[in-house]
Amino acid sequence: MQSDPLSEQFRLFLDTLDTGSFSAAGRLHGLTPSTVARRIDALENSLGCQLVSRSTHAIKPTTAGQVFAERARRIVQELQLVRAEVTSLQNAPRGRIRIDAPAPFGRRHLAPALAEFLQIYPEVDIQLRLIDSFVDLRGEHLGEVDLVLRIGPLADTRLVATPLAPMVRVVCASPDYLARRGVPLNVSELPTHDGLDWDALAPPHAWRFEHDGKRQLLRPRRMRMIANNAEALLSGTLAGLGIAHLPTWLIGDHLLRGDLLPLFCEHGLPPPEPSGIYALRLTREGDSRSRLLLEFLKSRFGPVPPWDQALQSGLGVG
Repeated sequence: MQSDPLSEQFRLFLDTLDTGSFSAAGRLHGLTPSTVARRIDALENSLGCQLVSRSTHAIKPTTAGQVFAERARRIVQELQLVRAEVTSLQNAPRGRIRIDAPAPFGRRHLAPALAEFLQIYPEVDIQLRLIDSFVDLRGEHLGEVDLVLRIGPLADTRLVATPLAPMVRVVCASPDYLARRGVPLNVSELPTHDGLDWDALAPPHAWRFEHDGKRQLLRPRRMRMIANNAEALLSGTLAGLGIAHLPTWLIGDHLLRGDLLPLFCEHGLPPPEPSGIYALRLTREGDSRSRLLLEFLKSRFGPVPPWDQALQSGLGVG
């Protein structure tokens, strides 16, 4: 967007005052000293008053010139702001972003973040599908979505993965269950308790703990509920069926309210798992809308997710 003549005229006048010289102002604007002098004369004639006093040593403002300079600076600044706003609107992202995400995480965390993003970028639309099964982006669904959120280890794929947040998993149980069965003092006691677990597609890092100097798989022997849905496991844990090993993004609010009690967290939250929460897309470049959303989600969810920050503060750990 080109500068308007009025703005340029005001800038030339202000630069003349700031430099105290027609020659110096001319160099800033690519003009000869005589051209600068003629334009200042034209400005004075249009206003009907003298703005500068000329001498062989310097150009100085008159009283009227000082008053006019103050107003002119504000006008130039306002014009700069208006120009920046118009340019921003012209370059603002627009169009639709299609996203698939796991339903539990999508309801709790992604949907509120997307609503905030849409308020910031009013020309962008989002089509969100909350699902409980994976979509094969390499197959027939390749062109149907722009971003897919995945939680946990990623399969070997030609898709580009952007980490959004780390994943922390906490062993937990309801106060009712622990009152009935007792509180396990260390992970070696987990096999003596009832539990809830994922089905055959269990996360590879679940129920794995450092014990006796090595990483071991330690979990309840009797699983009262096995499910392929995080919210189903949460419901069973809240009902007192047993001990579960669930991610903090799912149970954070329940831990803070005391609906669930964290186990083995005396020294803080467990370290993040090697895998976390990712956004997948077909190419590293992608479109500007998707790249903008990725940067927004990375800042919203990382490097320490807000649900983990709340736990560290509310539970006095970390």
